[in-house]
Amino acid sequence: MTNRSRLLRAGIAAGLALALGACGGSSSPFGSLGSLGSRNAAEPQTAARLANPFLYKAALDVLGVLPVQSADPATGRIVTGYGTPPGGARAYRATVVIDSPILDARSLNLALFTRNGPASAQTTRAVEDAILSRTRQLRIAAAAR
Repeated sequence: MTNRSRLLRAGIAAGLALALGACGGSSSPFGSLGSLGSRNAAEPQTAARLANPFLYKAALDVLGVLPVQSADPATGRIVTGYGTPPGGARAYRATVVIDSPILDARSLNLALFTRNGPASAQTTRAVEDAILSRTRQLRIAAAAR
């Protein structure tokens, strides 16, 4: 399978996850957008604070259907604007914070919102799972080189 077809499959999976979870509830376990951006911007960047590159790239791949407003690989923050996934009827925006250099699911923090408030926990979980699956694919591909 080529990288292009893997990216296409990951994008389709994310779009389907977003579309299928669009009719869920309205609570989010990740809090508000403001709580994710509350770290001190003047904090110096050290090697221990750099984001995991596999998680970062996977998040960009999966959330590629949404317009990226800002992305910083050093801090591991990705903020998107509202966008509708292919075949979906609801617009989403996402904020991703990768807060550890360790390749671990706990390093990934995703907040997903609709225009009416937080996306359902099911939708958020489906997008997280798509990001983690893509991370696994990228890690395996890197190890094979």
